[in-house]
Amino acid sequence: MTALSPEEARRLILRAQGFVGADARRGGTYAMLRRLGAVQLDTISVLARSHELVAYARLGAVGRQAVERAYWHNPAQSFEYWCHAACILPIEHWPLFAFRRRAYRDRRYRWHEVPDHVDKLLQQARDSGPLTTSDVGGAKNGGPWWDWSDSKIGLEWLLDIGELVCARRVGWRRVYDVAERAVPAALLAEDLTDEECITRLAAIAGRSLGVATRGDLIDFLRLTGRHSAILDEALLSGAAGLVPVHVAGWPSVRAVRSGKSVPASSAPNAWADPAALESEPRGRHRTTLVSPFDSLIWHRGRTERVFGFNYQLELYVPKHKRVHGYFTMPVLAGGRLIGRVDPAREGSTLVARQLSLEPGLTSAKWVDALREALWSAAEWVGCDTVRVERTDPPELAPLLTMTGGA
Repeated sequence: MTALSPEEARRLILRAQGFVGADARRGGTYAMLRRLGAVQLDTISVLARSHELVAYARLGAVGRQAVERAYWHNPAQSFEYWCHAACILPIEHWPLFAFRRRAYRDRRYRWHEVPDHVDKLLQQARDSGPLTTSDVGGAKNGGPWWDWSDSKIGLEWLLDIGELVCARRVGWRRVYDVAERAVPAALLAEDLTDEECITRLAAIAGRSLGVATRGDLIDFLRLTGRHSAILDEALLSGAAGLVPVHVAGWPSVRAVRSGKSVPASSAPNAWADPAALESEPRGRHRTTLVSPFDSLIWHRGRTERVFGFNYQLELYVPKHKRVHGYFTMPVLAGGRLIGRVDPAREGSTLVARQLSLEPGLTSAKWVDALREALWSAAEWVGCDTVRVERTDPPELAPLLTMTGGA
């Protein structure tokens, strides 16, 4: 069994996630999606939407239209479905989510009761071609955002069970098409058992995360009940292709071998992609702002375990109770999360409403990295000025007085 220090595990994770070395930028957004396995979607747009920020963080100033085309404008390249959350997924992963499509079909419930006329919606999509909610009367009933119309509920449930597919968007609206048109025939014909689906997805999650606990893998795939038991069997049998490792300082998992308890200090407490263990990560670390929904940090417990970074997204916290800001983005530099920024945009100015350096770090050592992260993001979104309103510690403010890029 391989023993890893926390620093070794962190570097392996950063490489697996595409934040170390020039190799991670090869192939652009298309290759990045396949490296990550899943890119989370979110409706909030601060500077850019999260799926754009994920690509920017790894690839630099990639054109935003190029990102969109890589995700959606080639319908055979990707699709949207439920992984860690609502995600963009490589189209070749379509067969692997059959276990979830079957579970939704058996449940016949989706936050709302499924309306009776879903068969008519499906037939309309078959007869008329791809649909948006506008084509079926709109998405809302007129109340809060969750007050969906019956047609929206029906379309989403048909997507859940795999009858419809979202393979592109128009103006952030999903375009729904029937699976037989949107998914290549060879993929559509694959018929995998739940065990086959979860075993292969565990391998994908393991490669994406680099080094992961069982809980990290569960969170990546959002498995419960019988499905999580299938994951356990795939890990213990070796079918998932991941190998047990022990990361010093990570929570211990007491193992039992031949009826004897194994000391927690030598028992495996994580799983790793064996290919990731074959070589040491090399190359320059990325310095960048990171989306709150980036797979590097989407599991807050893992973020604290790997980076010692206690992170909470405060957009749902009342304004007067926020500590760091509405949409705080961590700052990655030198393989560490060194601080957090609450960004906004006013015309051609990127505004850092609040910028905080992590406790114990010195302003003099990290100010250049903070400046680089801010200016790189500003230039990417077309801003030519950066304004910092508040800093913690206060002595950061004069050091960050900027009239041009770093």
